[in-house]
Amino acid sequence: MISIAALLMLVFGAILTFGGAWLILLGGSWYYLIVGIAFLATAWLLYRRSGAALWLYTAILVGTLVWAIWETGFDWWSLGPRGGIIVLLALWLLLPGVRRQLPRSGAMALAVGVLAALVVAVYAMAGDARDLAGNLPAGQSQATANLGDSVSPGEWHHYGRTTFGQRYSPLTQITAGNVGTLTEVWRYRTGDVRTSADVPETTYQVTPIKVGDMLYLCTPHSIAIAVDAATGQERWRFDPKVGLEKDRQHQTCRGVSYFTSAAGQPCGERIFLPTSDARLIALDAKTGKICPGFAGEGTVNLYEGMPNKQPGYYYSTSAPLVAGGKVIIGGAVNDDFSTTEPSGVIRAYDAVTGALIWNWDSGNPDKTTPIGPGEHYTANSPNMWSTASADETLGLVYLPLGNQTPDQLGMNRSADTEKVSSSIVALDLATGQQRWVRQTVHHDLWDMDVPAQPSLVDLTTEKGVVPALVGPTKQGDIYVLDRRTGEPILPVKEQPAPRSDVDGEHSAPTQPTSALNFVPKRLTGADMWGVSMFDQLACRISLLRLRYEGRYTPPSVQGSLIYPGNFGVFNWGSVAVDPVRQVMFGMPTYLAFTSRLVPRAQIPPKGQEKASEAGLNRNDGSPYGVIMGPFLSPLGIPCQSPPWGYVAGADLKTGKIAWKHRNGTVYDMTPMPLPLKVGVPGIGGPIVTAGGVAFLGAAVDNYIRAYDVTTGRQLWQARLPAGGQSTPMSFAAADGRQFVVIVAGGHGSINTKAGDYVVAYALPK
Repeated sequence: MISIAALLMLVFGAILTFGGAWLILLGGSWYYLIVGIAFLATAWLLYRRSGAALWLYTAILVGTLVWAIWETGFDWWSLGPRGGIIVLLALWLLLPGVRRQLPRSGAMALAVGVLAALVVAVYAMAGDARDLAGNLPAGQSQATANLGDSVSPGEWHHYGRTTFGQRYSPLTQITAGNVGTLTEVWRYRTGDVRTSADVPETTYQVTPIKVGDMLYLCTPHSIAIAVDAATGQERWRFDPKVGLEKDRQHQTCRGVSYFTSAAGQPCGERIFLPTSDARLIALDAKTGKICPGFAGEGTVNLYEGMPNKQPGYYYSTSAPLVAGGKVIIGGAVNDDFSTTEPSGVIRAYDAVTGALIWNWDSGNPDKTTPIGPGEHYTANSPNMWSTASADETLGLVYLPLGNQTPDQLGMNRSADTEKVSSSIVALDLATGQQRWVRQTVHHDLWDMDVPAQPSLVDLTTEKGVVPALVGPTKQGDIYVLDRRTGEPILPVKEQPAPRSDVDGEHSAPTQPTSALNFVPKRLTGADMWGVSMFDQLACRISLLRLRYEGRYTPPSVQGSLIYPGNFGVFNWGSVAVDPVRQVMFGMPTYLAFTSRLVPRAQIPPKGQEKASEAGLNRNDGSPYGVIMGPFLSPLGIPCQSPPWGYVAGADLKTGKIAWKHRNGTVYDMTPMPLPLKVGVPGIGGPIVTAGGVAFLGAAVDNYIRAYDVTTGRQLWQARLPAGGQSTPMSFAAADGRQFVVIVAGGHGSINTKAGDYVVAYALPK
């Protein structure tokens, strides 16, 4: 046994010495080289059967323990990789088979060192060094809260329940005291399941809407379905036959929309279905039949007026906004495929006739009257792939805009693009005329679109009640703006940003930061992680080989670390806002990405790659392609230490984060189903209720969870039959019971389990 121990020490020492020397040359920690040399010396002493081996190894153990605490504090998930192998080897050296071959001196010291390490481990596991505990305040009288339009409390008529996009239910039956008794009431399967024939990013992300006794939803392949809200029994379905398209980057549907003009009349109540082949279809809400009076045959062709009409390059993934008698819709374009993409134009159609009322084209923003025959919108312009919100009293609609593709290259962007890229834009609801712009990233080189529907809420300030807008962003800022003017309610400051070193490119000298933000701290070598000290060392080397100057480090030919990555701190799931308490509940996610520009001459001949978030993005027509992906260790796990995902609560009046807790487990991320609460990434959104409870799926483990909005404490969870990368909703059934419904169908890009489930929960009768 001592020979095996010596051999292991020799091998480990060689790896650590070589890697440690490399790390020092890059400007990193000396620890690994020192320990590597000490391992080699221990191996030699073991080979010689010298008792000094145990004394030297005790020094390695104690020194590592002190160094690890100095670097990371008492965070178990950071301490474990640093000391795990060293403690295991110490236990091996203390086995009788090894000790019998060595003098006894040193064994007691090593045993004390092991005991100290175990005490530190137990202490670290008992607490959470990354946890922020606190309480959100109670709110004003509900009678004075502005919930948006006049949707009945038990209904959910829009993607965010009302046009305000708050994702707030005024129902109070489910509370922090009884949510633990929630049980599944019904489960419905749509029959539309992701298969190997689908594009990689095929996802089930829909939030159903509820009108009367029906729930309305869509599936990844744009099938519209109505089910009985109380029982989950299917009432009708409509299949638009979108087919498969290999160049379609995203295959999903996040929601349908509802409109009523004359209840009881044929198509007086209608459902608007966006499709992944760029159509907008009006369906009778009662029967699911096409409404022939809408746009002539019930369908608007969203390719109308588009330049660069290529199959699969333009489609609608999110629910249109219905407000002011109009259906307002944007669309997604394929990121980083080419420089000849369709337009990102936003269009408003008459909800009854389907006639085009206005179009807002960022390349021609002052001309919003409908374009004529033979005219085309501006190609390759910033788009709105998410959902808008609206204040019908103010007569404004609020657009979350993306940037112009290629996302990592900005050398050919127009002045009009630069003004509105990655911004929140307010338009006149009646005419589409631009009223104000709040840009969240200048000259965006990171795919930091504004990804989420803004939430509207009236805030109590020192100047009285102010109509506000809450806009979450990928880079972690939460913008709290006066929605009349776009001016900040919570301060926004410009801060210096790193400069681009790419020929022909530039980067903005400053970038905005909101006072309320979930921006992660700058990564250092101490933040690198792994299963063991070896892959942690590899991650430290990788970090120092990349260009990294904090947030907004530009992409480079060398390769840059982008943190937050383009997965985003917040994504399309947005945040949930309680308009009574004037607080928000969110799910900040932290995953670093890498971005390396590839000169055009070095890109191989065109193949079938359509990388999107990971792999080679060709950017055809531009000087560079880009290789992107999560910043991972050689073992394929994140290089940065967890948590990678939280739940968090903030006071919108003060801009203070009240609490922040790890969210989710690695149960579905590892070969063994381990319920370890590491804090995992997620994509999807939360809702909050007047009962003081928030609901969230989204995490990469297959659960839906309930939380106390005041403290963030988890109150309940239920196992989902597939990935829950969607946003739940809540409604009241005819018998008065409050339901919570979530779709579970998985996400192709993050490899959660595929499915076709809609699951409803309620309190026992």
